[in-house]
Amino acid sequence: MVKKGQKFTTYPYEMKLEAIRLHVKEGWTYRRIMEKFNIPDRHRLKVWMRKYQELGELGLMDGRGIPKEYMNQDSKIQRLKRENEMLKKCLEIWMQEMKRSGT
Repeated sequence: MVKKGQKFTTYPYEMKLEAIRLHVKEGWTYRRIMEKFNIPDRHRLKVWMRKYQELGELGLMDGRGIPKEYMNQDSKIQRLKRENEMLKKCLEIWMQEMKRSGT
């Protein structure tokens, strides 16, 4: 429960991004990441992960002071970039399959 006058810890964007990278790419556990970055609560990492999955890197940025229309455009651009990367990988796999089958 939040107490009146309570201070909240803010984490830099770069640290959040590195924590996500370590979990997604390197397979680190939440516990290991919490120890490395001195994050007291696992829920915080889960929130960052959810925001990253929904909005990409923009989800990790402090959104205070950024107009919603810019956030929507930027998140759409990030989503389209991720979609492009996925389609490129699919095309590459498909081309390899075509070469193997001789068609």
